[in-house]
Amino acid sequence: MTTSVPRPGGVSTPATEPYWHAAAKGRLQVQKCGSCGHVQHYPRTMCSTCWSEDLQLVDAAGTGSIFTYTVVHQPGHPAWRPQTPYVLALIQLDEGPRMMSNIVDVPVDQITVGARVHLTPTPAADSGPPTLVFTLTNPAATPTAPPESPG
Repeated sequence: MTTSVPRPGGVSTPATEPYWHAAAKGRLQVQKCGSCGHVQHYPRTMCSTCWSEDLQLVDAAGTGSIFTYTVVHQPGHPAWRPQTPYVLALIQLDEGPRMMSNIVDVPVDQITVGARVHLTPTPAADSGPPTLVFTLTNPAATPTAPPESPG
C-alpha cells in the first residue's frame, strides 16, 4: 500500500503573509527598504543592511540567472521523493537578491551556472499555494558543456 506524504509548505507569519498571498497568485515579490533602497528576499521585519523597519513588498520581474545548482537524488523530505531527481538552484534575481528554487521543464544536462531563467509558477498538486519555480529562458542558447580551450 502506498500512502502519500503531505508536502511541507511555506510558513506564514505577519511579515510573510502578504508575500504568500502574492505567491498564491503566481507573483514573486521582494522587499525594498524605504530608508536605504536595499532589496532583499525573503520577507522579514527589518532591512538586512540598515535595520530600518521601513520595508515594502514590490513585484519582482521573475527573471535572473543561475548562481549555482545541484541535482537532488535523495530528498530531505519524503514528500519530494516522487520528483527525484530534481534541480535545486540558487537564483540571482535581476533585482539583486538571491533565492533558492527549483529549475523545471528542462533536461538537467542543459542547466549551467549563469544561464538565464524566468519564473514559472506551478500549481501545487496538493491544492496548496503554487510553487514559485524557474525554467531556462532560452534552453537552445544554453551550452551543454564548457567550450574546449584551443590547443
